[in-house]
Amino acid sequence: MSQRVYNFGAGPAMLPTEVMEEVQQEMLDYQGHGASIIEISHRAPPFLEILEETESIFRRLTGLGSSHVMFFMHGGAQMQFSAVPLNLMARKEKRSAVYLITGKWGVLAEEEARKFGSTRVALDGKPLGFRKIPEWEEILDPETSYVHLTSNNTLYGTQWQEYPDTGEVPLVSDSTSDILSRKEDYSRFGLVYAGLQKNLGPSGLALVLVREDLLGLALPQTPKLLDYQLAHEQRSLANTTSVFSIYVTLKMLRWVEKQGGVAVMEQRNREKSKLLYDVLDDSELYKAVADPENRSICNVTFRLDDDEMEKRFLEQSLNEGLYALKGHRDVGGIRASIYNSMPLEGVKALADFMQDFERRET
Repeated sequence: MSQRVYNFGAGPAMLPTEVMEEVQQEMLDYQGHGASIIEISHRAPPFLEILEETESIFRRLTGLGSSHVMFFMHGGAQMQFSAVPLNLMARKEKRSAVYLITGKWGVLAEEEARKFGSTRVALDGKPLGFRKIPEWEEILDPETSYVHLTSNNTLYGTQWQEYPDTGEVPLVSDSTSDILSRKEDYSRFGLVYAGLQKNLGPSGLALVLVREDLLGLALPQTPKLLDYQLAHEQRSLANTTSVFSIYVTLKMLRWVEKQGGVAVMEQRNREKSKLLYDVLDDSELYKAVADPENRSICNVTFRLDDDEMEKRFLEQSLNEGLYALKGHRDVGGIRASIYNSMPLEGVKALADFMQDFERRET
């Protein structure tokens, strides 16, 4: 069997080896049932227990109180680009939403929202090459249905350090790439959603947190499986859900709790990202993409001036067991995604390789 690599892919991302081993051990026989978890009904007691414990641990890890309901929906984060406006546009008669765009996912979310109401881009990082999150302070029209942002930009490696105050207007966050990576007060948001495939488990589903007073507002044309009220009432089971994805999410939440919780995850992630940013800041070869004030602790992005040198970097890093460092196809360059599951040893191995590569190439 080949040795597992350090997987720096942006998603699906690496999972802790111990979690993968637990899944492997239970694959043929889940807790003595004589069947795999992927063969057990989503309405059977064994899975309902998984669903209940998953919610319980998530609330314990985050301190999320009873103000918000929690459920899973199909389609990952991009399905929420449609679900959010379908469920929240009708909150106000004008059916108008504000989008704060810091990268590709915000662009796509706003484009989708236009199908269901009017939108206004109140902040756009494109003129800055999405390297920086512009300052935004304005008095919102109280008739705004909601304000949407992306908490962490995986393509360019930027992250909101402080969220804007939107007053009575619900703030919506696509938190796919940094959920549970740092301490957050999720109760301050009207809605938070996150695809599972970075810090929570396999791809295919999204975790959705909705303030309870925002339920029951769906537009008449809202498809059944995108209706938040129904998803809540049916406890994520309006149809057959991905039992395997939620099962692995439970394993991941248990693992985070075992490590010491979200505060420990944040400490580790800051330590890991600092290792790489220190190499970048001391280098004459590597050019960091993100502005220092907006740097992500989840995705570290940089470039080399020479395309051929970037190609050599990627080829040689792969030979060293440093996997999936190629930047997103839309932007190129190098991207190291260092989510919760990436151990410090993997980041140290990358930092050492970067320094060695620079010595050899300059």
